[in-house]
Formats: sequence, structure tokens, C-alpha cells
Amino acid sequence: MPDDKAMETPQAINLGQYIRKSRQDAQMSLRDVEDATGKEVSNAYLSQLETGKITKPSPHILYALSTALGVAYESLMERAGYIVPTPNRAEGIKHGRAATFSIDNLTAGEENELLEYLNYIRSKRR
Repeated sequence: MPDDKAMETPQAINLGQYIRKSRQDAQMSLRDVEDATGKEVSNAYLSQLETGKITKPSPHILYALSTALGVAYESLMERAGYIVPTPNRAEGIKHGRAATFSIDNLTAGEENELLEYLNYIRSKRR
């Protein structure tokens, strides 16, 4: 997973720019991302996100993009305006709900395993 701390702060680049940079860093085309999200995010919709025509996608779309692009869901949520960035989160101080931000202490392998398990749980609900 890319190091989000090495990227610019949420205020420095907007959601669309961040998604485009993340997609390009992953060397993925718009269609590659569409396929990686199981067609939950069409390449046309993604293009509109990247150009700023759409600025407030649903959290569900942001989750699909975070998984496909290997970026932190929280970072996308902040850039979309759903989560207000706080200095505490940046300093590693935990939020009251441990599971919500426990990702900060996971290895890349553990994070991938948890995401796979979460996808499995969600697929069982459908």
C-alpha cells in the first residue's frame, strides 16, 4: 500500500487529483480501475471524479476505489469532506472506536487479509 503520509496533505490536492495520482502511481487505466472495482465504479464516473465534475461520491464508491487503488479509505473520506482531518489522527492518537482506525498499526499483509475478509463478510450479506 502506498505511504499516504508521503503524499501531500488532504488540503494540498483535491479528491479528483488524489485519485488520478493514485491511479497513475498504480499504473492503472480508467478501465483497469473499473475492472478492479467489479464495475462498481465505471470508467466514465471515475473520469468525472478525476476532473472534478463529481466532488462528493458516496462512501461506498470511495471504499471500492480505496481497495482497487491501494490507498487509505480514510484519506479518500477526508478529501471528499466526510471526515474532518484532525491533528490527533495525523499524530497517531487513536479514535474511540478502535477498529475504525486500527489500520495504522497493521502490516501491509495484515491489512490485505482484513480487506479480503471484509469483502467476504459483505458478500455474504448480499
